[in-house]
Amino acid sequence: MKKWAGYERGMNLGGWFSQCDHTRERYETFITRADIERIAGWGLDHVRVPVDYNLVEEEDGTYKEEGFGYIQRVIGWCREFHLNMILDLHKTAGYSFDADEQETGFFEEELCQERFYRLWEEFARRFGGYKDGLAFEILNEITDEKLCDRWNRIADTCIRRIRRIVPDIYILVGGYWNNSITAVKALAPPQDDFIVYNFHCYDPLLFTHQGATWVKDMPEDFRFGFSHTYEEYYETVKRVLPDQEEVFPKLGCMEEMFGKEFFLALFAEPVQIAEERNTTLYCGEYGVINRVPAVEALKWYQTIHQAFEYYGIGRAAWNYKEMQYGFMDEHFKDVVDEVIKYL
Repeated sequence: MKKWAGYERGMNLGGWFSQCDHTRERYETFITRADIERIAGWGLDHVRVPVDYNLVEEEDGTYKEEGFGYIQRVIGWCREFHLNMILDLHKTAGYSFDADEQETGFFEEELCQERFYRLWEEFARRFGGYKDGLAFEILNEITDEKLCDRWNRIADTCIRRIRRIVPDIYILVGGYWNNSITAVKALAPPQDDFIVYNFHCYDPLLFTHQGATWVKDMPEDFRFGFSHTYEEYYETVKRVLPDQEEVFPKLGCMEEMFGKEFFLALFAEPVQIAEERNTTLYCGEYGVINRVPAVEALKWYQTIHQAFEYYGIGRAAWNYKEMQYGFMDEHFKDVVDEVIKYL
């Protein structure tokens, strides 16, 4: 499988321009130049920057110059410290992966889709000249499998319109079930050599999202340590999160302790698909909720790291700070230097 040079080890900057209170104070203070310098000092090679449409658009679609200016500023910081960057549209007018934001209409209304295309054309005009260190992720996490065909059509149109302006910038596309790795197979064949198949990995959800109130069926007081056999993981998934049973790999070593074999099996089919389609596979998000003791989370990062390295999959960890996954938060302070080795 092709490697994506320059996007092998990265960090998400969630909560800055997305999933936030959209205020000037947030934009100015949540992430600063010093944070970009620190991330570069960790030896990482890129950042993923989630952006809501609210940063750059008024509710009526009028563009906000100040919002584009913030994106321009972080591009400058990244170039200063030799980091590449992914510009990720985390929410567009009419659609968000988070149903609580009540964005509706995108997959039904052509006006919403046209607004989406035009925003990406604007991004391409303004920032396409930085293609040597910038990639575009056209939309974060489609949730419903039934939207797959419509999403492939919309993504195809969006890519074609970007290509009229920037023919050779890398563009990331993810699938349904919140960029599930099992949805990679349903993505349309890549249009050209600059398409990247994007997935997110929080598997097993039983471990990485334990106690997360936004996960269906997850008890808020549920806790589950890392060191169990595959059989114990599987049986607990069936009991606590039955919807996750079908995506849990059925391995031939169920009596053994959980380890890299889980991720090797999980990634095998998408890697094969990427190879057959001569494209690149990339993991745009992965991480462990702060309800898990930091030393236990470290074991998970060490384990998934082995599979990423084995297959040559680039990735960006979620999340630099806050969002219940923050590497810079108090929760991680005793192990952060060790965890960074396995990003």
